[in-house]
Amino acid sequence: MTSQSRSLAAGQGAMLLLVVLVGLNLRPFITGPGPVMEMIRFSTGLSYVGMSLITLLPFLLMGVGAFASPHLQARWGTRRGLLTALALLMLGSALRLVVPNGVALLFTSLVCGMGVAFVQSVFPGIIKQQFAGRMAMVTGLYSAMIMGGGAIGAQLTPWLAGTGHHWQQALAWLALPVVLAWLCARKVLLEQGGSRPEQGLAGRLLSRPRTWQLMLCFGFVNAGYSTMVTWLAPYYQQLGWTAASSAALVSVMAVAQAVSAVGITLLARGQDRRPWLWLTLLLQLAGFAGLLLQPELAPWLWVAVCGMGLGGNFSMSLVTALDHLPVPQQAGVLTALMQGGGFLLAALGPLAVSLLLESTGTFAAGWILHLGLVSVVLLTTLRFNPRRYAQAMASG
Repeated sequence: MTSQSRSLAAGQGAMLLLVVLVGLNLRPFITGPGPVMEMIRFSTGLSYVGMSLITLLPFLLMGVGAFASPHLQARWGTRRGLLTALALLMLGSALRLVVPNGVALLFTSLVCGMGVAFVQSVFPGIIKQQFAGRMAMVTGLYSAMIMGGGAIGAQLTPWLAGTGHHWQQALAWLALPVVLAWLCARKVLLEQGGSRPEQGLAGRLLSRPRTWQLMLCFGFVNAGYSTMVTWLAPYYQQLGWTAASSAALVSVMAVAQAVSAVGITLLARGQDRRPWLWLTLLLQLAGFAGLLLQPELAPWLWVAVCGMGLGGNFSMSLVTALDHLPVPQQAGVLTALMQGGGFLLAALGPLAVSLLLESTGTFAAGWILHLGLVSVVLLTTLRFNPRRYAQAMASG
Protein backbone atom coordinates (compact mmCIF):
# COMPACT_ATOMS: atom_id res chain seq x y z
CA MET A 1 0.00 0.00 0.00
CA THR A 2 1.44 3.37 -1.02
CA SER A 3 1.69 6.31 1.37
CA GLN A 4 -1.03 8.08 -0.60
CA SER A 5 -3.44 5.15 -0.29
CA ARG A 6 -2.64 4.82 3.43
CA SER A 7 -3.36 8.51 3.90
CA LEU A 8 -6.64 8.15 2.01
CA ALA A 9 -7.67 5.13 4.11
CA ALA A 10 -6.80 6.98 7.32
CA GLY A 11 -8.86 9.95 6.17
CA GLN A 12 -11.85 7.73 5.39
CA GLY A 13 -11.51 6.04 8.77
CA ALA A 14 -11.44 9.38 10.53
CA MET A 15 -14.55 10.50 8.65
CA LEU A 16 -16.34 7.28 9.63
CA LEU A 17 -15.44 7.95 13.26
CA LEU A 18 -16.92 11.43 12.89
CA VAL A 19 -20.11 9.94 11.40
CA VAL A 20 -20.41 7.67 14.44
CA LEU A 21 -19.71 10.36 17.05
CA VAL A 22 -21.97 12.97 15.48
CA GLY A 23 -24.82 10.53 14.93
CA LEU A 24 -24.70 9.30 18.53
CA ASN A 25 -25.24 12.82 19.86
CA LEU A 26 -28.26 13.92 17.83
CA ARG A 27 -31.03 12.27 19.89
CA PRO A 28 -30.09 11.73 23.59
CA PHE A 29 -31.23 15.24 24.54
CA ILE A 30 -34.69 14.33 23.18
CA THR A 31 -35.01 10.74 24.43
CA GLY A 32 -33.46 11.39 27.84
CA PRO A 33 -36.37 13.30 29.48
CA GLY A 34 -39.12 10.79 28.59
CA PRO A 35 -38.28 8.04 31.13
CA VAL A 36 -37.89 10.62 33.95
CA MET A 37 -40.94 12.61 32.87
CA GLU A 38 -42.82 12.09 36.13
CA MET A 39 -39.82 13.40 38.09
CA ILE A 40 -39.70 16.45 35.84
CA ARG A 41 -43.46 17.04 36.13
CA PHE A 42 -43.32 16.80 39.92
CA SER A 43 -40.33 19.15 40.11
CA THR A 44 -41.46 21.76 37.56
CA GLY A 45 -45.25 21.50 37.59
CA LEU A 46 -45.39 21.16 33.80
CA SER A 47 -48.63 19.71 32.39
CA TYR A 48 -48.73 16.89 29.83
CA VAL A 49 -48.94 19.51 27.07
CA GLY A 50 -46.02 21.36 28.63
CA MET A 51 -43.99 18.15 28.74
CA SER A 52 -44.73 17.53 25.07
CA LEU A 53 -43.00 20.84 24.32
CA ILE A 54 -39.67 19.32 25.41
CA THR A 55 -39.86 17.27 22.21
CA LEU A 56 -41.97 19.64 20.11
CA LEU A 57 -39.69 22.67 20.41
CA PRO A 58 -36.46 21.00 19.23
CA PHE A 59 -38.30 19.36 16.35
CA LEU A 60 -39.69 22.77 15.38
CA LEU A 61 -36.18 24.21 15.55
CA MET A 62 -34.89 21.30 13.46
CA GLY A 63 -37.50 22.14 10.86
CA VAL A 64 -36.96 25.90 10.76
CA GLY A 65 -33.20 25.49 11.04
CA ALA A 66 -33.09 23.02 8.17
CA PHE A 67 -34.60 25.65 5.87
CA ALA A 68 -32.00 28.18 7.02
CA SER A 69 -29.02 25.81 7.01
CA PRO A 70 -28.29 25.84 3.24
CA HIS A 71 -27.99 29.65 3.40
CA LEU A 72 -25.86 29.48 6.55
CA GLN A 73 -23.69 26.75 5.06
CA ALA A 74 -23.13 28.83 1.92
CA ARG A 75 -22.23 31.85 4.03
CA TRP A 76 -20.19 30.32 6.88
CA GLY A 77 -18.87 27.12 5.37
CA THR A 78 -19.45 23.56 6.49
CA ARG A 79 -16.67 23.27 9.07
CA ARG A 80 -17.38 26.48 10.97
CA GLY A 81 -21.11 25.83 10.85
CA LEU A 82 -20.78 22.29 12.24
CA LEU A 83 -18.42 23.31 15.03
CA THR A 84 -20.78 26.10 16.07
CA ALA A 85 -23.79 23.77 15.93
CA LEU A 86 -22.09 21.10 18.05
CA ALA A 87 -21.10 23.80 20.55
CA LEU A 88 -24.77 24.81 20.84
CA LEU A 89 -25.79 21.19 21.47
CA MET A 90 -23.08 20.92 24.11
CA LEU A 91 -24.19 24.17 25.78
CA GLY A 92 -27.89 23.29 25.79
CA SER A 93 -27.23 19.89 27.35
CA ALA A 94 -24.85 21.30 29.99
CA LEU A 95 -27.30 24.06 30.99
CA ARG A 96 -29.78 21.41 32.11
CA LEU A 97 -27.61 21.02 35.19
CA VAL A 98 -28.84 24.37 36.52
CA VAL A 99 -32.38 24.72 35.14
CA PRO A 100 -34.61 26.06 37.95
CA ASN A 101 -38.02 25.50 36.33
CA GLY A 102 -39.94 24.22 33.32
CA VAL A 103 -39.43 27.38 31.24
CA ALA A 104 -35.66 27.11 31.60
CA LEU A 105 -35.80 23.42 30.64
CA LEU A 106 -37.73 24.31 27.48
CA PHE A 107 -35.07 26.95 26.70
CA THR A 108 -32.35 24.29 26.80
CA SER A 109 -34.42 22.23 24.34
CA LEU A 110 -34.43 25.22 21.99
CA VAL A 111 -30.65 25.64 22.21
CA CYS A 112 -30.05 21.94 21.56
CA GLY A 113 -32.57 21.98 18.70
CA MET A 114 -30.78 24.86 16.98
CA GLY A 115 -27.51 22.95 17.00
CA VAL A 116 -28.96 19.66 15.83
CA ALA A 117 -30.94 21.42 13.07
CA PHE A 118 -27.76 22.50 11.28
CA VAL A 119 -25.85 19.28 11.87
CA GLN A 120 -28.44 16.89 10.49
CA SER A 121 -29.30 19.20 7.59
CA VAL A 122 -25.77 19.30 6.19
CA PHE A 123 -24.45 15.87 7.20
CA PRO A 124 -26.18 13.72 4.53
CA GLY A 125 -24.61 15.92 1.85
CA ILE A 126 -21.20 15.48 3.46
CA ILE A 127 -21.70 11.71 3.43
CA LYS A 128 -22.64 11.69 -0.25
CA GLN A 129 -19.55 13.79 -1.06
CA GLN A 130 -17.07 11.86 1.09
CA PHE A 131 -18.40 8.33 0.44
CA ALA A 132 -19.73 8.51 -3.10
CA GLY A 133 -19.37 4.77 -3.75
CA ARG A 134 -20.78 3.72 -0.35
CA MET A 135 -23.34 6.44 0.21
CA ALA A 136 -26.25 4.16 1.13
CA MET A 137 -24.18 2.05 3.53
CA VAL A 138 -22.67 5.04 5.36
CA THR A 139 -26.07 6.74 5.48
CA GLY A 140 -27.37 3.59 7.14
CA LEU A 141 -24.51 3.71 9.66
CA TYR A 142 -25.23 7.39 10.37
CA SER A 143 -28.94 6.66 10.85
CA ALA A 144 -28.12 3.70 13.11
CA MET A 145 -25.92 5.90 15.29
CA ILE A 146 -28.75 8.43 15.62
CA MET A 147 -31.10 5.69 16.80
CA GLY A 148 -28.42 4.12 19.01
CA GLY A 149 -27.80 7.49 20.62
CA GLY A 150 -31.51 7.68 21.34
CA ALA A 151 -31.29 4.33 23.12
CA ILE A 152 -28.34 5.52 25.19
CA GLY A 153 -30.18 8.66 26.25
CA ALA A 154 -33.33 6.74 27.20
CA GLN A 155 -31.44 4.16 29.25
CA LEU A 156 -28.81 6.41 30.82
CA THR A 157 -30.96 9.15 32.34
CA PRO A 158 -33.24 6.97 34.52
CA TRP A 159 -30.18 4.98 35.63
CA LEU A 160 -28.35 8.17 36.63
CA ALA A 161 -31.43 9.63 38.27
CA GLY A 162 -31.88 6.37 40.16
CA THR A 163 -28.31 6.27 41.53
CA GLY A 164 -28.52 9.47 43.54
CA HIS A 165 -28.42 12.06 40.74
CA HIS A 166 -31.21 14.55 40.34
CA TRP A 167 -32.88 14.56 36.93
CA GLN A 168 -31.03 17.81 36.05
CA GLN A 169 -27.67 16.14 36.63
CA ALA A 170 -28.77 13.04 34.74
CA LEU A 171 -29.67 15.11 31.67
CA ALA A 172 -26.54 17.31 31.90
CA TRP A 173 -24.21 14.30 31.70
CA LEU A 174 -25.29 13.97 28.06
CA ALA A 175 -23.10 16.99 27.21
CA LEU A 176 -19.90 14.96 27.67
CA PRO A 177 -20.10 12.83 24.50
CA VAL A 178 -20.84 16.01 22.52
CA VAL A 179 -17.41 17.26 23.57
CA LEU A 180 -15.83 14.21 21.91
CA ALA A 181 -17.79 14.83 18.70
CA TRP A 182 -16.72 18.50 18.68
CA LEU A 183 -13.03 17.60 19.14
CA CYS A 184 -13.23 15.01 16.36
CA ALA A 185 -14.96 17.44 13.99
CA ARG A 186 -12.34 20.10 14.71
CA LYS A 187 -9.58 17.63 13.84
CA VAL A 188 -11.16 15.87 10.85
CA LEU A 189 -13.18 18.45 8.94
CA LEU A 190 -11.45 20.63 6.41
CA GLU A 191 -13.14 23.50 4.62
CA GLN A 192 -13.00 22.74 0.91
CA GLY A 193 -13.64 25.15 -1.87
CA GLY A 194 -16.72 24.21 -3.82
CA SER A 195 -18.26 22.34 -0.90
CA ARG A 196 -20.78 25.10 -0.29
CA PRO A 197 -24.18 24.96 -1.97
CA GLU A 198 -25.04 27.62 -4.52
CA GLN A 199 -27.13 30.56 -3.43
CA GLY A 200 -30.82 30.40 -4.40
CA LEU A 201 -30.85 26.61 -4.87
CA ALA A 202 -33.21 26.06 -1.93
CA GLY A 203 -35.79 28.42 -3.41
CA ARG A 204 -35.71 26.63 -6.75
CA LEU A 205 -36.11 23.22 -5.12
CA LEU A 206 -39.08 24.46 -3.10
CA SER A 207 -40.90 25.11 -6.37
CA ARG A 208 -40.84 21.35 -7.13
CA PRO A 209 -43.84 19.31 -5.92
CA ARG A 210 -41.49 16.38 -5.25
CA THR A 211 -39.72 18.37 -2.53
CA TRP A 212 -43.04 18.79 -0.72
CA GLN A 213 -43.93 15.12 -1.17
CA LEU A 214 -40.62 14.13 0.42
CA MET A 215 -41.32 16.52 3.30
CA LEU A 216 -44.77 15.05 3.86
CA CYS A 217 -43.52 11.47 4.00
CA PHE A 218 -40.55 12.27 6.21
CA GLY A 219 -42.70 14.36 8.54
CA PHE A 220 -45.55 11.92 9.01
CA VAL A 221 -43.17 9.04 9.77
CA ASN A 222 -41.01 11.05 12.15
CA ALA A 223 -44.14 12.27 13.93
CA GLY A 224 -44.41 8.63 14.96
CA TYR A 225 -40.83 8.70 16.24
CA SER A 226 -41.29 11.93 18.20
CA THR A 227 -44.49 10.56 19.74
CA MET A 228 -42.81 7.28 20.70
CA VAL A 229 -39.84 8.90 22.44
CA THR A 230 -42.15 11.29 24.29
CA TRP A 231 -45.10 9.10 25.21
CA LEU A 232 -44.10 5.42 25.03
CA ALA A 233 -42.66 5.34 28.57
CA PRO A 234 -45.58 7.34 30.11
CA TYR A 235 -48.03 5.08 28.21
CA TYR A 236 -46.67 1.97 29.88
CA GLN A 237 -46.26 3.74 33.22
CA GLN A 238 -50.00 4.46 32.97
CA LEU A 239 -50.43 0.69 32.57
CA GLY A 240 -48.49 0.10 35.79
CA TRP A 241 -44.88 -0.19 34.60
CA THR A 242 -41.98 1.39 36.50
CA ALA A 243 -39.82 4.20 35.11
CA ALA A 244 -36.88 1.81 34.61
CA SER A 245 -38.87 -0.89 32.81
CA SER A 246 -40.65 1.62 30.56
CA ALA A 247 -37.27 3.22 29.76
CA ALA A 248 -36.07 -0.22 28.70
CA LEU A 249 -38.91 -0.30 26.17
CA VAL A 250 -37.69 2.99 24.67
CA SER A 251 -34.20 1.50 24.47
CA VAL A 252 -35.51 -1.62 22.73
CA MET A 253 -37.24 0.59 20.19
CA ALA A 254 -34.05 2.58 19.59
CA VAL A 255 -31.87 -0.53 19.24
CA ALA A 256 -34.37 -1.99 16.76
CA GLN A 257 -34.21 1.30 14.85
CA ALA A 258 -30.43 1.17 14.74
CA VAL A 259 -30.29 -2.43 13.52
CA SER A 260 -32.91 -1.75 10.86
CA ALA A 261 -31.27 1.49 9.72
CA VAL A 262 -28.05 -0.37 8.89
CA GLY A 263 -29.60 -3.65 7.83
CA ILE A 264 -32.02 -2.26 5.30
CA THR A 265 -29.35 -0.20 3.52
CA LEU A 266 -27.19 -3.34 3.26
CA LEU A 267 -30.06 -5.43 1.91
CA ALA A 268 -31.54 -2.87 -0.47
CA ARG A 269 -30.52 -3.45 -4.07
CA GLY A 270 -31.22 -1.43 -7.18
CA GLN A 271 -32.26 2.19 -7.57
CA ASP A 272 -35.94 1.66 -6.78
CA ARG A 273 -36.23 2.20 -3.03
CA ARG A 274 -40.02 1.83 -2.89
CA PRO A 275 -40.26 -1.86 -1.91
CA TRP A 276 -37.99 -1.19 1.06
CA LEU A 277 -39.90 1.95 2.01
CA TRP A 278 -43.14 -0.06 1.89
CA LEU A 279 -41.63 -2.77 4.10
CA THR A 280 -40.71 -0.19 6.76
CA LEU A 281 -44.19 1.34 6.61
CA LEU A 282 -45.91 -2.04 7.01
CA LEU A 283 -43.76 -2.71 10.07
CA GLN A 284 -44.90 0.60 11.55
CA LEU A 285 -48.53 -0.26 10.90
CA ALA A 286 -48.09 -3.58 12.71
CA GLY A 287 -46.34 -1.96 15.67
CA PHE A 288 -48.86 0.87 16.16
CA ALA A 289 -51.75 -1.60 15.79
CA GLY A 290 -50.24 -3.78 18.51
CA LEU A 291 -49.82 -0.83 20.86
CA LEU A 292 -53.44 0.12 20.23
CA LEU A 293 -55.13 -3.28 20.41
CA GLN A 294 -52.99 -5.52 22.65
CA PRO A 295 -50.40 -3.35 24.42
CA GLU A 296 -49.67 -5.84 27.22
CA LEU A 297 -49.79 -9.03 25.15
CA ALA A 298 -46.36 -8.59 23.55
CA PRO A 299 -45.07 -5.08 24.34
CA TRP A 300 -41.44 -5.84 23.48
CA LEU A 301 -42.51 -7.20 20.09
CA TRP A 302 -44.73 -4.23 19.20
CA VAL A 303 -42.05 -1.76 20.21
CA ALA A 304 -39.28 -3.61 18.33
CA VAL A 305 -41.39 -3.98 15.17
CA CYS A 306 -42.37 -0.33 15.23
CA GLY A 307 -38.74 0.66 15.88
CA MET A 308 -37.56 -1.40 12.91
CA GLY A 309 -40.06 0.38 10.71
CA LEU A 310 -39.13 3.84 11.98
CA GLY A 311 -35.37 3.31 11.80
CA GLY A 312 -35.39 1.65 8.40
CA ASN A 313 -37.64 4.34 6.98
CA PHE A 314 -35.42 7.13 8.32
CA SER A 315 -32.31 5.85 6.54
CA MET A 316 -34.14 4.89 3.35
CA SER A 317 -35.82 8.32 3.24
CA LEU A 318 -32.42 10.01 3.39
CA VAL A 319 -31.08 7.72 0.66
CA THR A 320 -34.17 8.30 -1.50
CA ALA A 321 -33.81 12.08 -1.24
CA LEU A 322 -30.07 11.91 -2.01
CA ASP A 323 -30.84 9.73 -5.06
CA HIS A 324 -32.97 12.46 -6.64
CA LEU A 325 -30.04 14.70 -7.63
CA PRO A 326 -26.57 13.59 -8.82
CA VAL A 327 -24.55 16.57 -7.48
CA PRO A 328 -23.78 16.08 -3.74
CA GLN A 329 -24.28 19.74 -2.80
CA GLN A 330 -27.65 19.87 -4.56
CA ALA A 331 -28.75 16.53 -3.08
CA GLY A 332 -27.66 17.76 0.35
CA VAL A 333 -29.86 20.86 0.06
CA LEU A 334 -32.85 18.76 -1.06
CA THR A 335 -32.32 16.47 1.93
CA ALA A 336 -32.07 19.49 4.24
CA LEU A 337 -35.37 20.83 2.91
CA MET A 338 -37.03 17.42 3.30
CA GLN A 339 -35.89 17.35 6.91
CA GLY A 340 -36.94 20.98 7.42
CA GLY A 341 -40.56 20.53 6.43
CA GLY A 342 -40.57 17.01 7.82
CA PHE A 343 -39.42 17.96 11.30
CA LEU A 344 -41.96 20.79 11.45
CA LEU A 345 -44.65 18.16 10.89
CA ALA A 346 -42.95 15.69 13.23
CA ALA A 347 -42.95 18.27 16.01
CA LEU A 348 -46.75 18.19 16.05
CA GLY A 349 -46.92 14.46 16.83
CA PRO A 350 -46.34 14.64 20.62
CA LEU A 351 -48.54 17.73 20.90
CA ALA A 352 -51.41 16.08 19.04
CA VAL A 353 -51.17 12.99 21.22
CA SER A 354 -51.03 15.10 24.41
CA LEU A 355 -54.18 16.97 23.37
CA LEU A 356 -55.93 13.70 22.58
CA LEU A 357 -54.74 12.28 25.89
CA GLU A 358 -56.07 15.23 27.88
CA SER A 359 -59.42 15.14 26.06
CA THR A 360 -59.97 11.35 26.14
CA GLY A 361 -57.87 10.19 29.07
CA THR A 362 -56.27 7.38 26.99
CA PHE A 363 -53.58 6.96 24.35
CA ALA A 364 -55.82 5.02 21.94
CA ALA A 365 -56.70 8.03 19.76
CA GLY A 366 -52.99 8.84 19.41
CA TRP A 367 -52.12 5.39 18.08
CA ILE A 368 -55.07 5.59 15.64
CA LEU A 369 -53.75 8.95 14.44
CA HIS A 370 -50.37 7.42 13.59
CA LEU A 371 -51.94 4.48 11.80
CA GLY A 372 -53.65 7.03 9.53
CA LEU A 373 -50.46 9.03 8.93
CA VAL A 374 -48.49 5.93 7.94
CA SER A 375 -51.26 4.96 5.51
CA VAL A 376 -50.98 8.36 3.81
CA VAL A 377 -47.23 7.88 3.41
CA LEU A 378 -47.78 4.45 1.84
CA LEU A 379 -49.89 6.02 -0.89
CA THR A 380 -47.53 8.96 -1.45
CA THR A 381 -44.41 6.81 -1.93
CA LEU A 382 -46.05 5.18 -4.96
CA ARG A 383 -44.83 8.26 -6.85
CA PHE A 384 -41.14 7.71 -6.07
CA ASN A 385 -40.18 5.96 -9.32
CA PRO A 386 -36.41 6.47 -9.87
CA ARG A 387 -36.88 6.60 -13.65
CA ARG A 388 -38.80 9.84 -13.13
CA TYR A 389 -36.44 11.56 -10.69
CA ALA A 390 -34.93 13.81 -13.36
CA GLN A 391 -38.41 14.84 -14.55
CA ALA A 392 -39.59 15.43 -10.98
CA MET A 393 -36.65 17.70 -10.22
CA ALA A 394 -36.56 19.52 -13.58
CA SER A 395 -37.61 23.15 -13.83
CA GLY A 396 -41.34 23.60 -14.14
